[in-house]
Amino acid sequence: MKNVAALAEPAHPATDGRTRKRVAQLLLERGSATAGELGAELGLSSAAIRRHLDAMLAEGLVEARERPQRGRRGRGRPAKGFALTAAARDSFPHHYDDLATAALRWIAQRDGPQAVTAFVEAQVSALETRCRAAMREAGDDPMARAEALASALTAEGYAAGASTIASGGQLCQHHCPVAHVAAEFPQLCEAETQVISRLVGTHVQRLATIANGDGVCTTHIPALRHGAHDNVRTVR
Repeated sequence: MKNVAALAEPAHPATDGRTRKRVAQLLLERGSATAGELGAELGLSSAAIRRHLDAMLAEGLVEARERPQRGRRGRGRPAKGFALTAAARDSFPHHYDDLATAALRWIAQRDGPQAVTAFVEAQVSALETRCRAAMREAGDDPMARAEALASALTAEGYAAGASTIASGGQLCQHHCPVAHVAAEFPQLCEAETQVISRLVGTHVQRLATIANGDGVCTTHIPALRHGAHDNVRTVR
């Protein structure tokens, strides 16, 4: 099966391989992007980027998606966005999935599901500690904290981003280092959701997960009602 690792192989000139790896990394971090956006980031023309994207489409590494039109529609076709396929995302490191899955199975068989939950919570507590340290200067506003958390999670390999939407905010993780393990042990996703809630400082709702077959892990951060902030416990 072809994957992102193959982008660096000498089937094309070395510069092509390096460019495609950079394109793949940008798509992983952003979720999707147009040829123009990728070209602006990499200092290349849209035509040059499209040549790479065409090759990646042929290899099943990216897929094209129509971008929703905002405001008045201009002339010409709407710009297409490109995103990594599941196969391409799977080629990025997944933190020793087989060993981790085997260890959790052993714990479950020996001590039961409650022991798996206890183990998972102990593991994500270390992630919570590192993220909290990175969020020291974020203040109390949940969205500001979400943006700081997204940066901290990106440093941990989650390729995360935060955005404001009509109903509050959204934290998206475009890569999950433990997705294959979490597919069998959803306690990982549940514990991670609780960590996000504590770090953001408000109740959150998980809408989608990569482990469940979705393209991105999406966590909704409800907008605070006026006067409700006093009732939210702020995590520092």
